[in-house]
Amino acid sequence: MGSADKGFFGHPRALAHIFGVEMWERFSFYGMQGILLIYLYYSATEGGLGMPEAVAAGIVGAYGGAVYLSTILGAWIADRLLGAERVLFLSAIVIVAGHVALALLPGFVGVGVGLILVAIGSGGLKATATAVVGTLYSADDTRRDGGFSLFYLGINLGAFLGPLLTGLLQSTIGFHWGFGLAAVGMTAGLVQYSFGRRALPDEARKVSNPLPRRGYPLVGGIAAAAVVIIVVLVLTGVIRADNLALVVIITVIAATIAYFAVILGSRKVTSEERSRVWAFVPLFLTSVAFWSLYQQQFTVLTVYSDKRLNRDLFGWEMPVSWVQSINPVFIIVLSGVFAWLWTRLGSRQPSTPVKFGLGAIVMGGAFLLFLPFAGGGENSTPLLAIIGILFAFTVAELLLSPVGLSVTTKLAPQAFHTQMVALFFLSVSLGTALAGQLAVFYDPTNEVPYFLVLGLIAAAVGMAMLLGAKPVLRLMKGVR
Repeated sequence: MGSADKGFFGHPRALAHIFGVEMWERFSFYGMQGILLIYLYYSATEGGLGMPEAVAAGIVGAYGGAVYLSTILGAWIADRLLGAERVLFLSAIVIVAGHVALALLPGFVGVGVGLILVAIGSGGLKATATAVVGTLYSADDTRRDGGFSLFYLGINLGAFLGPLLTGLLQSTIGFHWGFGLAAVGMTAGLVQYSFGRRALPDEARKVSNPLPRRGYPLVGGIAAAAVVIIVVLVLTGVIRADNLALVVIITVIAATIAYFAVILGSRKVTSEERSRVWAFVPLFLTSVAFWSLYQQQFTVLTVYSDKRLNRDLFGWEMPVSWVQSINPVFIIVLSGVFAWLWTRLGSRQPSTPVKFGLGAIVMGGAFLLFLPFAGGGENSTPLLAIIGILFAFTVAELLLSPVGLSVTTKLAPQAFHTQMVALFFLSVSLGTALAGQLAVFYDPTNEVPYFLVLGLIAAAVGMAMLLGAKPVLRLMKGVR
């Protein structure tokens, strides 16, 4: 895509189409997730399923981890079978079906069917949407990080509106109406993208490493065997609701090791590309530490908001899910600032390892900000305090997440372009599943150790990344 195309806020016009579908997908995703945890643990008289809070938080963490784990499947299909753009389109259809299931099917059946479909579809869309954005820019285009920040703005417009509107419907007329609105939003995204997908460059449809026809039966057999194994493990009680997060953690760790081994051992990867993949390892680990804290917005912070936060607004109690719209507001405000800053600094901006290190440090600091309010009673934490803490969450996110998406597309070997994006999302998957598992240790009556230990660990990881920035840069072979 040529640098002369500046039709969308100084960026390629095609960015607008990916911006739109990702915005609506995030509207439905975060809208549904904003009410999912309380739906699981609220009592039947409150419209929920009455699960224990720790089990419910584990399910939410496992589901979030499964979304990002599913990026492997979507990325592999994109790189080997269909190309990124086609997988993006098909994934949007699967997401719509999942939200419809949550809205219309009752109880645990709706949760099971809906979450599986949304996890698979969202995983496929996330890996491919990021890869398609990468095709809009040449490797040396200085607008690249700015373009990913604008893409992040689309994500967070949806993430802002979703919890607000689904939470309002849930709190006034019921959970399934909230889930239904998420389905409507994703349908709007699918329709919008259907009209704009032809404007994307041919490279977005390219199958970078086509699978030979003779390999199709083997792949089909492996897929069928995987489904059978999962069903057997569920039926025999090996996989249960109370250990889902741990199952996802183990699966992601195994998948990560296997993925790095496959890429590093491939004959299609040059020595320079292999060095860049090694550079990605410390970035991956820092990302895991960051997301294991950040994704607790949907586990610990949701419980905290329900029980500890004073949500009174002039005599009206705002829905629990509205807290999840605070971070997207800051993203909307600050993403443009960060995009301008990186574009303005150009080659003088901090390197990616430095941004990652600072992101982890700020994230750890955000957890330490909970300490002054630890040990308070019900509804004791002022809303302004949570707003300040989530501001720190946002600064940390903008230092790491869009930058991580951008650097992954730059470090990716040619034969594993989309699958390297999936590797970045595996770090998010592992962090998200850890957020669900860590929630088991959260005790509202003794919060200081929880927030103190996790905050200090994240800050230490960030310091280690800063200290190792120069060696990592040497491995990146010219990529900053």
